[in-house]
Amino acid sequence: MKLINFFLFFIFISINLSFADINKEFENWKLNFKKIALENNISEKTFDRVMSDTKFLSDVIKYDRYQPEFYEDTKTYISKRTSSKKVSLGKKFYEKNSTLINNVENKFNIERELLLALMGIETNFGTYVGKMDILSSLATLSFDKRRSEFFTNELLTLLRLIENEQIDYKTLYGSWAGAFGFFQFMPSTMKNYAIDHDGNGYIDLKNNNDAYASASNYLNQIGWKSENPCFYRIDLSENIPSKYLNISAKKLHDKKKLKYFRQFIKNNDQIDNKYNALKVAIITPDKDIIPDAETLNPAYIVFDNYEIILKWNRSLRFALAVCTLKDKFENEL
Repeated sequence: MKLINFFLFFIFISINLSFADINKEFENWKLNFKKIALENNISEKTFDRVMSDTKFLSDVIKYDRYQPEFYEDTKTYISKRTSSKKVSLGKKFYEKNSTLINNVENKFNIERELLLALMGIETNFGTYVGKMDILSSLATLSFDKRRSEFFTNELLTLLRLIENEQIDYKTLYGSWAGAFGFFQFMPSTMKNYAIDHDGNGYIDLKNNNDAYASASNYLNQIGWKSENPCFYRIDLSENIPSKYLNISAKKLHDKKKLKYFRQFIKNNDQIDNKYNALKVAIITPDKDIIPDAETLNPAYIVFDNYEIILKWNRSLRFALAVCTLKDKFENEL
């Protein structure tokens, strides 16, 4: 028994020493990052006020390594996020906010169904916007080596927004990855596309007016076309060359006109001929992620609008879920 107690005590001490080492490294990183921030026109006053209480968040690293996009099969991922309960909640939200949503739709030519789908999947219609300290989250991910450059730039962007008094840093609680508001904008998206729609001199992405206008402006600016489709589920022939199968969301390759790909699609009758001239890609989202997944099933033909959603969140499953929920809302509103 004494030996077991000693062993447990040794593990406890080792873990605490490990945390202490990481926290020490993180504080040293902050000192170096401060120099970078000052070189990027962040005042010392702002940096000290905003960054002094930031902490290394070990949970953020855990979430970064185990995202559902990386381990759930497509059917499970989509069904969880496009349930009948989600549709019902979206309808109720629309009924309460129809004037705003319709006005935004008309102004930016972005369908209400798409906006509801994005808000529904991102924050369950504003009911869960995240509770993580965004500054600490971004600092942790900047400190981490896996995607340090990306998150360092996002953190610097957020500090500039605070410096310019566009964002109140005391309100910055959101997702583990640093996303904020009803539509989960990253700092660079806030900077480039967020709008003070209600004209009160302040951008509040946890306010329906600013959040909806900002999301619509973003989608409009990056090229969403309301008259075009997002994807079709397809049954592929065995003779399709493997080079046409996209398994990663980083960059869709080997795009061709839909007319060309029809020779490899068994369920052609389900795809409107009017889209034949549009360039499309084929994705097989489960392959190489889900163990023992079939090579050709599930498979989808995806259009430019699908790639617009990938710019929002670079996940094959996320984009499929958004477009699926959008289609469900079209039958309900």
